[in-house]
Amino acid sequence: MGIVEVLLLAVGLSMDAFAVSVCKGLSMRSSSLRAGVICGAWFGGFQALMPLIGYFLGTMFAGVISSFDHWVAFGLLAVIGLNMLKEAFSGEEEETNGDLSPRTMFVMAVATSIDALAVGISLAMTGNVNIWMAIAAIGITTFLLSAVGVKVGSVFGCRYEKRAQIAGGVILICLGLKILMEHLGVL
Repeated sequence: MGIVEVLLLAVGLSMDAFAVSVCKGLSMRSSSLRAGVICGAWFGGFQALMPLIGYFLGTMFAGVISSFDHWVAFGLLAVIGLNMLKEAFSGEEEETNGDLSPRTMFVMAVATSIDALAVGISLAMTGNVNIWMAIAAIGITTFLLSAVGVKVGSVFGCRYEKRAQIAGGVILICLGLKILMEHLGVL
């Protein structure tokens, strides 16, 4: 997996955290650099940690499923991407407030990074990725987009939440297709 794919993966994974950060910014009277850094640190940290955990879990089982690992990677990325699209098009609104307490941020960071755990497993299945570069890219991208998301939310509101989820879902589905096509010899 090249740097372009890793960066696209990082952006795709960070879209949930960006959307939550936008809503956090919306719910604050005025955003501050501190609020952006707190959101960025929680979301970026967990988005980096979860793929690492998933990668190590995936490498433990790679020998067992190596004959169909590309289908596993495709399936995981497609399910995550489709779920993001479903959430974007559903009429349900997630309730978000401006609370930045560790308890609240922990729950939100875990909730927005569960998909990153599955992506870590799929990265182990592909076998051609520098996991340290990938988690650094994912963590830094999520940190930056989450910090910016707080400011965007305080200025523009939740206008971009659905678009961010749609973009993230499409990116993850396309990466899954690319992995599948490469393993099937189409690309």
